[in-house]
Amino acid sequence: MSEQNQQTEQQPVFQIQRVYLKDLSLEQPNSPQIFLEQDSPSIEVAVDVNAEVLADGVFESAVTITVTAKIKDKVAFLVEGKQAGIFEIRNVPAEQLDPLLGIGCPNIIYPYLRANIADAITRAGFPPVHLAEINFEVFYQQRLQALAEQQDATLVSGSNAVN
Repeated sequence: MSEQNQQTEQQPVFQIQRVYLKDLSLEQPNSPQIFLEQDSPSIEVAVDVNAEVLADGVFESAVTITVTAKIKDKVAFLVEGKQAGIFEIRNVPAEQLDPLLGIGCPNIIYPYLRANIADAITRAGFPPVHLAEINFEVFYQQRLQALAEQQDATLVSGSNAVN
């Protein structure tokens, strides 16, 4: 193998293979009566990010958003969308792979999901909900901290059980 081929093979690779809407659901349990309400809905948004290995050097990264709108104690609508992408990632140091899947890939996927969620809500007959930008780096750090705290709690309760 030539020296040039070895260098080419060692170059980091990050390519988007496909971005797709994996799941989209809409529920309007109190329609049509909810359309007669005069109050503005309160909006709750939940976010989740996950990634999995599909093949050697090929990963799926997904962002799930759940938007729940309530007027008083009645659900006006609930929309859940899951946008995913298939990414080819090769020759990336192991310590950079998890942040790439947890921060970089969601940054690419999220704008598609925002548009799909807004479209679904508008098509349901409600005013559009414009989801805010998400700092996936902060979200990633919070998830790491929660996992660390969970592991610490497991270790503490495990050591108490032994004593």
